[in-house]
Amino acid sequence: MSVFMDLNLTFSTDKNRLQRLIETAAHLGFSTVAINYVFEPTAKKKQEIPTPTPINDLIDQLPIVQGRSRPIRVLNRLTIVMSDSSHFRPNAAEYRCFDLLAVQPTTEKLFHAACMIYDVDIICISVTEKLPFFFKRAPVNGAVDRGLVFEVSYAAAIRDSTMRRYTIANAVCLMETCKGKNVILSSAAETPLELRGPYDITNLALLFGLSDGDAKEAVSSTCRSVVLHAETRRTASGIIYTMKSCSESSCQQEAPPAAAADGEAPAAKRAKPHLTE
Repeated sequence: MSVFMDLNLTFSTDKNRLQRLIETAAHLGFSTVAINYVFEPTAKKKQEIPTPTPINDLIDQLPIVQGRSRPIRVLNRLTIVMSDSSHFRPNAAEYRCFDLLAVQPTTEKLFHAACMIYDVDIICISVTEKLPFFFKRAPVNGAVDRGLVFEVSYAAAIRDSTMRRYTIANAVCLMETCKGKNVILSSAAETPLELRGPYDITNLALLFGLSDGDAKEAVSSTCRSVVLHAETRRTASGIIYTMKSCSESSCQQEAPPAAAADGEAPAAKRAKPHLTE
């Protein structure tokens, strides 16, 4: 049985709305979702990168996934809308708070840099306006070779007919270049009514030019590869993994018992009788 994922649920300060969004996703059969924090820097003033809200503060109890006996998995994601190369800061400490890192380039030069240089997981394709550039095969193939994926969201097509035309046109242009490989489909939903089930999304993917197999992978196995890519990126290609050290009090509680008061040495350091005789 396939594990379906929606890696783009728009963050909202309304806790009740976000809770209903997660509950609806679980009811539709999504095993993993990502809360998306959009960061769009401006040249006028310096803005701080948002800090993700802990999942326990967003929802008291995670809902059970429809058809499964386990609760839904909720991740945090940061999407940087780039209009200048300075908007992306490699190795920024603020990025480490998020499970997934995505960029949305707005120019051809930034799109090429995102495909070939930037250490991210997802490259978002704008669906609210006509793209000011055409996709070229060289940077797209470079991104595929690096394990990056391209994301197309569908919620904008539900809200407005004009955006629906942009969504279809931009998605078809992308599919003609990447041949349907390394593509994920997500909702970018702001309300539960904008969410669709996995099989409805695969039918929509056929309209974008994806094959049956690629359409199913766009909401399942390719999404899983994104999560694995993010874990590898955060652990230095899987070689190093860092975690917070325990507090002083907890370390004292978990420390091994001290030696006996009479000064008896530990068992490992005691002399062996058959060697001392």
